[in-house]
Amino acid sequence: MKKSMWLVALVLLSVMSLALAGCGTPELGTEDNPIVMSFVPSGDTQDIIASGDQIAEMITEKTGLEIVANVGTDFAAVREAMGAGQAHIGWLNTFNYVLANEKYGVDVGLVTQRYGLTYYTGQLNVRADSGITSLEDLKGKVMCWVDPNSTSGYIIPRIMLKANGVDPDTDFANTVEAGSHNNVITAVYNGDCDVGASYDDARSSIAEEYPDVMDVVAVLATTTEIPNDTVAFTQDFPPEMREEIVNALLEISASEEGQAALENLYSIEALVEADDTFFDAFRADLSKAGMDIESLAE
Repeated sequence: MKKSMWLVALVLLSVMSLALAGCGTPELGTEDNPIVMSFVPSGDTQDIIASGDQIAEMITEKTGLEIVANVGTDFAAVREAMGAGQAHIGWLNTFNYVLANEKYGVDVGLVTQRYGLTYYTGQLNVRADSGITSLEDLKGKVMCWVDPNSTSGYIIPRIMLKANGVDPDTDFANTVEAGSHNNVITAVYNGDCDVGASYDDARSSIAEEYPDVMDVVAVLATTTEIPNDTVAFTQDFPPEMREEIVNALLEISASEEGQAALENLYSIEALVEADDTFFDAFRADLSKAGMDIESLAE
């Protein structure tokens, strides 16, 4: 009897072990293990959250994959979340995509299109009544940046300033990190900053609140061409799921509802498939400016 009970216990333990062995991490894209899609805070955070949630829901409807959206605290936070496996898809700006690719093998699936183009420029904005008419006039003024990880709101304008004899580290009376492009334009509009770096044309981001912004804030200078922002995937993201999501986003960007969500998100007109070679010219520009991607990625 005792031997029989021992055999029953042994069988039960074996069954439990097999059951536990099958209870690993739930499959990606399910309710218990959703795909995390992260957005950078380059505009109004509440608008980005609302649009991000809407796009995530549309992807889920088309693919059956469970997607959750969030907005990072800053540009670098989204990049590092992807590197740590805390986010699977990132709507990364150009510079952070290049860094994430170098550092973590993050790979582009789509790039954004605006005004029929897959590239954009940055600009330096001043008040029209400021008396500032040249880059030389910026010395001794208060400068507004977006964020040190912003391509058009920090990195490329700094390169342009250096090339024109203005040292962005020593020639300004003070510098401010505003956190987003619309905050930069608002600061210039209100006179809190003499000059502000942004994408072209970020003035439209506050036009509803400040209808005269195009008259009050003038464009002082425009940067060279910058590849548009991306929809990028972590290195180990399942290829089949990636293809499903890319196709779903292409369908979404071609629909009326999807276009409205993308416009509200980052003023996106459409999404276009791309691969990593799309950024080679940008990498070459950074290299010419003495910026080493490998050291920046450390």
